Amino acid sequence: MTGADAAAPEAAGRREFPFERRHFDAIARLIHQLAGIHLAPHKVEMVYSRLARRLRDLRLPDFDAYCTLLDSDAGAGEVGFLVNALTTNLTAFFRESHHFTHLERVALPELRARAEGVPRPRLRIWSAGCSSGQEPYTIAMVLASAMADLRRWDARILATDIDTHMVETARRGVYAGDQASGIPTAIRDRFTRRVRDDGATALSMGEDLRRLITFKPLNLLERWPMRGPFDAIFCRNVLIYFDRAGRTQVIENFARLLATDGYLYLGHSESLYGVSNSFRQAGPTIYRRL
Repeated sequence: MTGADAAAPEAAGRREFPFERRHFDAIARLIHQLAGIHLAPHKVEMVYSRLARRLRDLRLPDFDAYCTLLDSDAGAGEVGFLVNALTTNLTAFFRESHHFTHLERVALPELRARAEGVPRPRLRIWSAGCSSGQEPYTIAMVLASAMADLRRWDARILATDIDTHMVETARRGVYAGDQASGIPTAIRDRFTRRVRDDGATALSMGEDLRRLITFKPLNLLERWPMRGPFDAIFCRNVLIYFDRAGRTQVIENFARLLATDGYLYLGHSESLYGVSNSFRQAGPTIYRRL
């Protein structure tokens, strides 16, 4: 997540609310303290446009009043809205598909081999930064389609995100029809159903997928209640929003919770180079715990 410098005076003059560098600096300090998100100088328009909506909703006259609210005892309930407003939620079904191919063809066969002869083997996968839910539902589709005996397994997917609105959207599991284009037809026909949502055709995730997933809000820089171990963790396009210390903290905690030889899947622009020595690379943006 990134932020921005104050715009030129003439640009600021055309805005509904004046937005100066001091406003941005105050918001940047707070969002870093709350969520570890680093607001860099080139996202001023994004920060302004998203928070201007909050000023309208709250009927505040300017950003001075908004910053005063954030600093006050009465503003405790507003910080959640602040985090939600400044969290980018870009996702899609089967996004960065090579990760799901690896899960199906490498990670799951390894788990099956180790679980041979176990009456009810355990399988745990974490989608950390699940956004609106397409990633954990994709993981569930892979498990349900690749493992004919899945009901024999004690299999669970944990899906977490800092944005509470996104967690509720993910839990609902209903998506606009045009968001389903990345799902292979056979899988879509098997595990989803068409519904009407607000008068439009939408896609609802089936029970076979829903029963596998638990959705929870979680800030990755705060205490984690889960104990693990996880066989795989997906944390894609999340680390780019943290500073170096935040990335190191999160990655080392992942290493602690991953099972021996467990896999970590990162986003296409992310790397563990100079961040952690707890993993070895197993493929493009795929890492295995040492």
